[in-house]
Amino acid sequence: MTHSLSVLGGTLISVVSFASIAFAQPACVTQNMAVPPGANTADKGAPFFIDTTGLDFKTAPPTRDPSNPNYPGATELPDGTLPPPGAEGNFIIGPTHNPAPETIAKEGVPRGTTKSFTLSSKDSTIYNPGMIRDDVAGCSNSSIMTTVTAPGDKSNMIVTTSHPGIWSRSIDVYVPAQYVPGTEAPFIVVGDGGSNAYKDLATTLDNLIAQRRVPPMIAIQVGNGGQDAQGSQRGREYDAVSGIYTDFIEREVLPLVEKNAAVRLTRNPEGRATMGLSSSGAAAFTMAWFYPDLYHRVLAFSPTMVNQQWPHDPSLRGGAWEYHSAWTGPATPNLISKAGVLTPADPPGVPLIVAAPTKPIRFWYFGGDQDLYYPNPTIPDGMHDWTLSNELMAKVLAQKGYHYQFLFVRNAKHVDRPTIAQTLPAALEWLWKGYPIP
Repeated sequence: MTHSLSVLGGTLISVVSFASIAFAQPACVTQNMAVPPGANTADKGAPFFIDTTGLDFKTAPPTRDPSNPNYPGATELPDGTLPPPGAEGNFIIGPTHNPAPETIAKEGVPRGTTKSFTLSSKDSTIYNPGMIRDDVAGCSNSSIMTTVTAPGDKSNMIVTTSHPGIWSRSIDVYVPAQYVPGTEAPFIVVGDGGSNAYKDLATTLDNLIAQRRVPPMIAIQVGNGGQDAQGSQRGREYDAVSGIYTDFIEREVLPLVEKNAAVRLTRNPEGRATMGLSSSGAAAFTMAWFYPDLYHRVLAFSPTMVNQQWPHDPSLRGGAWEYHSAWTGPATPNLISKAGVLTPADPPGVPLIVAAPTKPIRFWYFGGDQDLYYPNPTIPDGMHDWTLSNELMAKVLAQKGYHYQFLFVRNAKHVDRPTIAQTLPAALEWLWKGYPIP
């Protein structure tokens, strides 16, 4: 969603119900959060199947059972506890989520400074012009909540309300008190910069750096380009499974960070991390996936590993869903682009993580038991269960031997703020394991 509406509400926020009274303000209703009308929930062998196993529909979103046979096995921890430092694999935490003590400012701890500047699409090469979607005033995402999908393809949303526009975003750069001017520093790029989810980040870094649990690092919060989901600038940046957003960060953002904050950023991929929430969490993983020579460490809250990519890409029809699973539609040859020509891939439909050699990516993430579930009723494609997508990510990461930690969180919604306050310090410490601390 847009920065002004706070990304904590999730990827899809509201649907418009047009009032019949002239000049009346349209009434916005809540997200779907249930099986979409017309969805296939009966025939697993048919296209776009939605499996409702282990879902309790008395809540909205439905509550997921961590013992679901579709999920990989996990270690359930006592309530209020987190995995041991450095532990890898799958864990279940909750239902209580108290803030970690490291999120609270402490007397005597050196405090970093934050320097901010603004970037406009007018100054961009990669994202100029920007993308604007016309929604009903006061009803975000209204145009995609009332649209349709392509004939015969429930994964391909038709969006006709997007057009070129101008964006402006803030870049906030945290510089630790321990930074030595002129030296190269490790850093973390944070998507959806300015979100309330990150309100404890600077204090947490102050405390962890002082305790020598993480290296003195630069934290770069990059605001999104605006709006949310298909047809928006934010969706264009974060949900695209490509290296374009990384190019934007590398070529347009980081040079300005070094100039405006008077810092030097390391070129060593071991000292470069990415971080995000929801769609920017998926983007954080995508940055490392397409550029493992630049980024080795990824941290994400409720990453959107589902089919949000737009425009529809025939070479990757399921968007981020295809990191872990095959496209759910009819069994036809997958297509790849070679020299601008679409060519059948061999073999068809193999998930990206499964098909590729293991990359040097270290990944920490969590998902809630009440994370998003088909919030947009117009796309019943079998690829919009956030919790299931996170579990399937864990399955393929384990299969390929990745260093990862995944938390299934009881009593937690999408980008759950109490869970972030509980886990952020431990997550950062886990993320930076193995990196030298001076």
